[in-house]
Amino acid sequence: MVVLRQKTRKRFGQHWLTDRSVLNKIIEAADLRVNDRILEIGPGCGALTEYLVESKANLIHAIELDRDLVDGLRKRFFDQKNFSLQEGDFLSVEVKPSDGMPLNKVVANIPYNITSPLLEKLLGNLGKRPEKSYERLVLLMQKEVADRIIALPGQKNFSAMSVRLQLIASAKGICDVPPKCFKPSPKVNSKVVVIEPLPFKDRHDSLIEKRVNFLLKMAFSARRKKLRNTLRGVKPLSDLERLTERLGINLDQRPQELSPIMWVQLAKLLK
Repeated sequence: MVVLRQKTRKRFGQHWLTDRSVLNKIIEAADLRVNDRILEIGPGCGALTEYLVESKANLIHAIELDRDLVDGLRKRFFDQKNFSLQEGDFLSVEVKPSDGMPLNKVVANIPYNITSPLLEKLLGNLGKRPEKSYERLVLLMQKEVADRIIALPGQKNFSAMSVRLQLIASAKGICDVPPKCFKPSPKVNSKVVVIEPLPFKDRHDSLIEKRVNFLLKMAFSARRKKLRNTLRGVKPLSDLERLTERLGINLDQRPQELSPIMWVQLAKLLK
């Protein structure tokens, strides 16, 4: 077996996942089947890749930025017929499996320093469809970000990010991953999450999504302030009170108290 370089490069945010129980939970959450075609972002030394290529999946297409690791991955998995490797930065390259056929799932220990743009490329955003559609994402990410993604209204982690993601996908946490599960150990805790993007037909109209995004920027720019203060620039306060009363929204509430669907209803009224 080829042994890949173990030394990490800080500029790539590299931390190798070594805990087998976590690797097994990631594979279980991916629910891999014979027709699945997997995208792995940043395979690193190939710990997760090894589990993926040994699964039922039809193809594992990995994208790695570190040239030294690319060479090692090619040597390690050269005899695996279901493995395809592409060198480059996931954020800037076009994903191109060796056979040119589309991929349907993403399973990855993602670089924490590019989490936000990576999620936007995979999922799109409010008013913006992604370049490619996936039916399931199983991602190991920084726990702080994961907790915001799955937070419920009223919880301390509930944020504009929570609303944005929950309007375009469903998400749930699988397990927390402490620093000791990596080499070298990161300074933050991690979490495995499953994200299932909504089909385009089930999403709200693009104009409504953009309006929700506009309201979120206004309201969450000062999340401790009441809605009557953060949204007063949208309409005169008397009109705003009349409209929000119809939805059962109290302007003395703070933005983190409103559910995603309430933000949609508010956007529909505030034309």
